[in-house]
Amino acid sequence: MSRTKVWIRAFRLRTLPLALSSIAMGGFLASAANAFRWDIFLLAVLTTIFLQVLSNLANDYGDSVHGADSADRKGPSRAVQSGAITKKQMRAAIVILVLLSLTSGTALLLTAFGLDWKALLFFFGLGILSILAAIAYTVGRKPYGYLGLGDFSVLVFFGFVGVMGSYYLFTKNISAYEVLPALSCGMFSIAVLNINNIRDIESDRKAGKYSIPVRLGKRKAVAYHWTLLVLGVCASVAYHWLTYTSPWQFLFLLTLPLFFFNGVSVSRKPSEALDPFLKQMALSTLLFVILFGVGVILR
Repeated sequence: MSRTKVWIRAFRLRTLPLALSSIAMGGFLASAANAFRWDIFLLAVLTTIFLQVLSNLANDYGDSVHGADSADRKGPSRAVQSGAITKKQMRAAIVILVLLSLTSGTALLLTAFGLDWKALLFFFGLGILSILAAIAYTVGRKPYGYLGLGDFSVLVFFGFVGVMGSYYLFTKNISAYEVLPALSCGMFSIAVLNINNIRDIESDRKAGKYSIPVRLGKRKAVAYHWTLLVLGVCASVAYHWLTYTSPWQFLFLLTLPLFFFNGVSVSRKPSEALDPFLKQMALSTLLFVILFGVGVILR
């Protein structure tokens, strides 16, 4: 395999639809509020891509160092664990992605807020936290992903920060209503992580990575998965119930069979067969967001 293909594989580009879903949700909500701007949106997309790739590389490095990416792992082999990329090369790539994230994020904030220093400093702080969260998930002496806190981090950054933060970049305003679509994106993002962690229960347990599925066991982790799917849908139903003006707003319900299929598959498939449903859940989330967005624009 060529070096380019090795790095592209390490970037895990299949995770990008999920990462971009929260930014798209914020953009659609802003469009419905007549506040959408393409320059802000494209810079937000670029920054999110850098942060997601940073997270993926840091995860590859951290899990290799801590032993979660061992021969017992049932998912695809990772770059550092397989020897395709050295630890030194991965550390250098992580530094580069941090710099790219900071550069793109700073350009985004200056475009959105100009020289409003209060807003700039607040969102720059959120950006620094996002970078630290991406790295500290599996890197360091006590990575929080190994303590079972990954789900909470995903809810915060893929849900509240991703949706409500991007919405504020456009509108310079926020209301309690935006919490609900943020919850939908957050819950579905946790569901993707949960599938990953159910697949890796055995290797994670051996490595001392106490994810939610490791703590609960597979049967309860599957019940937890269904809870995430139901709550994700119900949050958006509640949002449109509270802001109802047109039946178009419920267009996103067309994705229900996809989430049902995902839940049934996670329930019935053995752990080693779950990897395809990570991508299926991520793409289902993106389609959910697109139909949600079309609905709020047409209302």
